[in-house]
Amino acid sequence: MICSNCGTENRDEAKFCDGCGATLARTCPSCGSVVRPQAKFCDECGSALDGSPRTVESRAAPGRPVEVPRGTERRLVSVLFADLVGFTTLSEARDSEEVRDLLSRYFDTCRTVIARYGGVVEKFIGDAVMAVWGAPVTMEDDAERAVRAAGKHVLCEKPFAMDLTEAVSGLGESVGAPGLRARAGVLTGEATVNLGATGEGMVAGDMVNTASRIQSAAEPGQVYVGETTRRVTEASIAYEDAGARELKGKAEPVQLWRALRVVAGVAGALKSEGLEAPFVGRDRELRVIKDLFHASVEERRAHLVSVVGIGGIGKSRLGWEFYKYMDGLADLYRWHRGRCLAYGEGVA
Repeated sequence: MICSNCGTENRDEAKFCDGCGATLARTCPSCGSVVRPQAKFCDECGSALDGSPRTVESRAAPGRPVEVPRGTERRLVSVLFADLVGFTTLSEARDSEEVRDLLSRYFDTCRTVIARYGGVVEKFIGDAVMAVWGAPVTMEDDAERAVRAAGKHVLCEKPFAMDLTEAVSGLGESVGAPGLRARAGVLTGEATVNLGATGEGMVAGDMVNTASRIQSAAEPGQVYVGETTRRVTEASIAYEDAGARELKGKAEPVQLWRALRVVAGVAGALKSEGLEAPFVGRDRELRVIKDLFHASVEERRAHLVSVVGIGGIGKSRLGWEFYKYMDGLADLYRWHRGRCLAYGEGVA
């Protein structure tokens, strides 16, 4: 590894230059994450590290790279805004280093969750995060993945305690701040997109401000969406009417909807006929399965999960909830299903 400060050649594993003592860690110019010396793209945010156009793998055509063009154009995008509720009160009673550490963990959590659903972090504003789906690469289920990223399935009596909002609640409990909550807003619409921008300034337009206002109207732990977002995602996500709200800067009231729970795979696949009862009382079990699933992906090591219980206790429903979660992620996975007949011998 060549030191950029003095030009001395060092070992590939070296962290500091043995000629001048300067750090040798290579960082991403977009998000600041440490990357491998030979990396062409940041494995945290996906930004190009060598100035070349970014390529991503299309969900519809796996294995076929899609080159992202440069320039400015109008696109249909989905914008997610989320912020912390109660953070000001929390920061007043804590040391500045503790607050900084909490914010760093919160930002890392946001990046991880948003990246799992194929979104791009546009920027962090204080304790708020803005993410975009539909730029620089457009997918047909961008709006649905944006809502899924904001949270996950209903657990216990909580209304749509989604991925991001659920993660923040867990983060608050881990640092002794159980009152820490997140709220989110998702809006789908046309915006001006600068495909060459990195970090900030990629998306502009009235819908960005409106998405921020929708997030401000949401209750702690909940996710509100606009009318367009609801229409394009209602095949797989259940909503309830949140009423027409007066939003700052908007001349007319804006109809909002509260996201309740995921009820099907992507685009409504395998949706149950009729109403599906809320998923109750299996918060811990579902979290364990999800954690082991992501550990298998990251560590490249298999895990076996056995779900054992008497008939009717909810084993199949637990598997169905996990399938809906996995089907909504941006990456491609293969789901194999087998079954044992309830009759006969030796057929398993």
